[in-house]
Amino acid sequence: MTFLEPLSFDIVIIGGGAAGFFTAINAAEMAPEAKICILERGKDVLTKVRISGGGRCNVTHAEFLPKELTRNYPRGEKELRGPFHSFMTGDTIEWFEKRGVPLKIEEDGRMFPESNSSETIIDLFLQESKRLKIEVLTKRAVQNLQVKNGRWEIATSQETFTAKKVLVGTGSNPKMWNLLEKLGHTVIPGVPSLFTFNITDKRIQDLPGVATNAVVKLKRTKLETSGPLLITHWGMSGPAILKLSAWGARELSHKKNFEIEVNWLPEISSEEVEEELQRLKKDNAKQSPHKYAQFDLPKRLWQSLLMAAGIDAEIRWADLNKQQLEELQQQLNCGTFQVHGKSTFKEEFVTAGGVELKEVSFKTFESRIYKNLFLAGEVLNIDAITGGFNFQNAWTGGYLAAMAMTTDSAV
Repeated sequence: MTFLEPLSFDIVIIGGGAAGFFTAINAAEMAPEAKICILERGKDVLTKVRISGGGRCNVTHAEFLPKELTRNYPRGEKELRGPFHSFMTGDTIEWFEKRGVPLKIEEDGRMFPESNSSETIIDLFLQESKRLKIEVLTKRAVQNLQVKNGRWEIATSQETFTAKKVLVGTGSNPKMWNLLEKLGHTVIPGVPSLFTFNITDKRIQDLPGVATNAVVKLKRTKLETSGPLLITHWGMSGPAILKLSAWGARELSHKKNFEIEVNWLPEISSEEVEEELQRLKKDNAKQSPHKYAQFDLPKRLWQSLLMAAGIDAEIRWADLNKQQLEELQQQLNCGTFQVHGKSTFKEEFVTAGGVELKEVSFKTFESRIYKNLFLAGEVLNIDAITGGFNFQNAWTGGYLAAMAMTTDSAV
């Protein structure tokens, strides 16, 4: 159905995801008389919220210092420090609790709704939108965005809308990036972030499910991360790997094959490992090194590293020669693994890339190129490691944009 006259709103939100809904709800509360709508290109809204955290929705992360929080953003670290002083984790927790959705903190710092279901967050957003009379329109793919007679004109696949103010919260949607480029914005091309490493290696081939803390380096670069590392059927995953993939997203975007170095003993120096191996050789002389795992490593991993160092189950500690001890120390502290390809981390895909950050005011999330055009969430060249940080960026940007869009008395 085609409308001859454009549909007029005070605020149009493009994108029915986390940033879009959070902006719309806050704007409607701050300016109750404002006429607001959300345009979503798909048939469903909040699809990424639904699958986040394995269907539980990892709302945010229990990090309460702005400077510390920003360190989880490979792109956007410097720019988000100011916004996080205005709205961050504690504000997010309070926002949801005020609306009847208490959050809980898990051991690793991730925060989820107490219900353990992303549907709780989705239901809240939909209920709040209905209560605040926000129009939510699906199957509205935006085809053109321009300023006409002092207002924004948004042409969709079904009808045309006009608004005084527009927020783009479409995530890493190439079509919207193209429209923003036509308006004069610079867009950093998107590349995958948050991926696992495909590794075929005897040392880990029989160890899926084994997890331990490690330091992982991308060889021939300065990139290095630490944290839990999980051995999988296809290679390696876990926070240490995902963090490295995020920080190295652009560097790795054109590389299918590369090398990483794994230190399985991040708390112990190589010199201390050498000394401990000499002590074990002396004190456990008649025992097989395979009998007991050392350095608090999982037993199967310890035994696999022994085999990689040429130490089979028949050898006693006393029989180990200098070369075997050196090779074992190398396997423990700096084993090299060949990576042959990358796999997207579950369904929690994240893209590094988006609108150039210099072109946005981080006090208001308004475009520096166009007045009354706002951008929030992953449409910007901001992305984070896994753990609720990408959503926190969406909440912060959405809240500050809502404030800026509603301070004008004309809205």
